[in-house]
Amino acid sequence: MSLQTPLARARGLGSSKEGLHHWTAQRLTAIALVPLSLWFIFSTVSVISKDYSTVTLWLQAHFNAVLMLLFITAMYYHAALGLQVVIEDYVASKWQKIGCLVLIRFLVFFAGLSSALAVIKVYLGL
Repeated sequence: MSLQTPLARARGLGSSKEGLHHWTAQRLTAIALVPLSLWFIFSTVSVISKDYSTVTLWLQAHFNAVLMLLFITAMYYHAALGLQVVIEDYVASKWQKIGCLVLIRFLVFFAGLSSALAVIKVYLGL
């Protein structure tokens, strides 16, 4: 039996001050993805029947390249945040949780980096 009050027992067991940042980042990326996804869908539909050179010229436009890089960044970061929550909630073993989180971070980082480099390569005409 403890002589501590419930408030004293609860102190120090609260949030680690990380949850709010994670929640805010996930909501901001979701908000950013709404117009970026609409732009991506309409742009993809508009160039779907075009040939390769027309699509590369479309992506070489500064506005389209910047929006594509923003879309890629927001999409992969949002995906990483969402997968992190799923893993933290549903993977029971601590070592499996850590392994999955590290694997997800690497996969998302390399997928995002390769996508961004592909856009930059087309933008620069390489």
